[in-house]
Amino acid sequence: MTTIHEPSDTDSVPVSPSPRRGAVLLGLYVGAGLLAIALNLRIGVASVGPVLVPIEEDLGVSSSVAGLLTTIPVFAFGAFAFLTPALTRRFGLHRLLAVTMAAVAVGIAVRMIPSPLALFGGTVLVGAGIAVANVCMPAVIKQDFAHRVGLMMGLYSTALFLGAAAGAALTVPFLAAFDGSWRAALGVWAVPAVVALLLWLPRALRPVDPPVGGGHASPPADAMVEARDEPRIAALLRDRVAWAVTGFMGLQSLSYYAALTWIPTLLQDAGVPASEAGLLLSYSSAPGIAAALVTPVVLRRARPRWLPVVASALLCAIGLLGLLLVPAGGAAWAWMTLLGFGQGASISLSLSYIVLRAPDAQHTAHLSTMAQGVGYLLAGFGPLCLGILHTAVGGWVVPVAALLLVLVVQTACGASASRERHVLAVR
Repeated sequence: MTTIHEPSDTDSVPVSPSPRRGAVLLGLYVGAGLLAIALNLRIGVASVGPVLVPIEEDLGVSSSVAGLLTTIPVFAFGAFAFLTPALTRRFGLHRLLAVTMAAVAVGIAVRMIPSPLALFGGTVLVGAGIAVANVCMPAVIKQDFAHRVGLMMGLYSTALFLGAAAGAALTVPFLAAFDGSWRAALGVWAVPAVVALLLWLPRALRPVDPPVGGGHASPPADAMVEARDEPRIAALLRDRVAWAVTGFMGLQSLSYYAALTWIPTLLQDAGVPASEAGLLLSYSSAPGIAAALVTPVVLRRARPRWLPVVASALLCAIGLLGLLLVPAGGAAWAWMTLLGFGQGASISLSLSYIVLRAPDAQHTAHLSTMAQGVGYLLAGFGPLCLGILHTAVGGWVVPVAALLLVLVVQTACGASASRERHVLAVR
């Protein structure tokens, strides 16, 4: 007969750490790393606008040429997004995020070289790094935080706004601190990119096994690959759900970047001092951050599902109309508050739909590629077309009316994207 010895209080029993506690700590670390990366996905762009005038004076270029420094990154967000699937097959999603932070840091550093070619080349590199990270982030969140998608997407959207607000608000003080050197004021933003890279490296360098049955040349397990029987990314171009998500992403981005570029000019044309116009634009990030944080919670509970889409568009529309009709005085702060809430909610919704309308991480990555690739290429035309309209008519009524029309189409796309279904599902 076998005797089972029951351990007594005097027995030496090894105590091992709780697996659950280890998983929680790992989740907190990965979440912190992702948010550190997210903070860097707008800084490199938002920091340029406040120092465009010193750049123009130093380089002796026109405002339209200097303005390319804010337009190029948006087009880069779209163009370089399509490289992401191939890059993940080489590096995997997690390692590729580390590469993007290195690219952003190097691109910002290159802009410090006293050469127009370095300035524009570094800007392209910054845009390329951000573009690829934009695509990877929703897929990594879907993979690593499948049980906390709403929370992480809210925090991700909030981090984007915080990064943009920091870049817009602190670059001018840095300019003064560095004796008027706009290169140094822009170059300091390489530091948070390096910090994010160092924080993420342990996760990026963690060994990733190839897919089961893969050979020596198989891509990493977290790469954007398709099985033989799985529809490829090209199939998304024939999917109505994918186009609804893409349309919403592109049109809300178009409205956001058009407003970001031209609202200060609209306010100044109405007699608002330039310093106050810049402060109003920076202030709008505060309600945007709040809206981005709470929107995923509202999205989960809203009935009907399209209600947040309509509400965000209405807030933007009221804000734009208010700025057109009563742009001066205390009213301007109210209009920018409403516009900030609407923009923050729209950005959070667009990112959330990329995750919610895909059944798994790989489909999320492909949908993210399409939505952000096509969407940002479309968005790049927003500031350009609004400027052309303003020059052609000599006022702001027609440009604002055009933005309101964009909001109508954006709402239709968002309402379609809000329906609970997945891309490439049999219907």
